[in-house]
Amino acid sequence: MGFFMSRDERRAARDLGARAEGLVCDVLRGRGYAILGTNVRVGRAEIDIVARRGRLLAFCEVRARSGPGGPHPLETIDAAKQRRLRRAAIAWAMQAAMRGHAIRLDAAAVTFDGAAPIVDYREDAF
Repeated sequence: MGFFMSRDERRAARDLGARAEGLVCDVLRGRGYAILGTNVRVGRAEIDIVARRGRLLAFCEVRARSGPGGPHPLETIDAAKQRRLRRAAIAWAMQAAMRGHAIRLDAAAVTFDGAAPIVDYREDAF
């Protein structure tokens, strides 16, 4: 969210993000995952979705876009964000006493520019 966005624009962006995260959670549930948390805070970092299937923990960064144009949403996840997510995922797993679980870092892009949203889910994205 940009610093110069109006209150209504910030609210619309939050709503879009929440819709996107809900759709990604549905995808994960359909693949047999249990959703352990959304918008999970670990220190100053936030993990959009934490999911578990067996002894695998999937930590997913979700990006959303409405309308055509611009870069693909996953292209907006820079190296610094990837490092923060990796550190937060490890810290979360240790705090949650899930040290023996495998950790996978995923990413999902949700595009709202047609009749139905398009979810592009990438396992082991980075």
